Amino acid sequence: MKLLLDECIDRRLAKAFPGHRVRTVPQMGWATVKNGRLLRLAEEEFDVFVTVDRNLAFQHPIPKFRIAVVVLRAATNRLSDLEPLAPLLLAALPSLEPGAVRVIGL
Repeated sequence: MKLLLDECIDRRLAKAFPGHRVRTVPQMGWATVKNGRLLRLAEEEFDVFVTVDRNLAFQHPIPKFRIAVVVLRAATNRLSDLEPLAPLLLAALPSLEPGAVRVIGL
């Protein structure tokens, strides 16, 4: 599965998803792109967009996009707080559908 990590997520989290193609927004050259356009770009190349932005689903009509969105909810966006959520995200991947939003964590 192809995952795109939002720019607010430490790129080192990618190591927690072996067997999956994981890129970050900055690696794709999309660091300055706003969320609506970012989702349009991402849906062309990725299956899942991973973010910590809790407002994303309220600001954009996610069901219109051909990409699943996972919102990681942790105390902070530090790697040490996000890493424990990685196994939960891995377990959720097979059931994610394009246009759906899944919240994982607190």
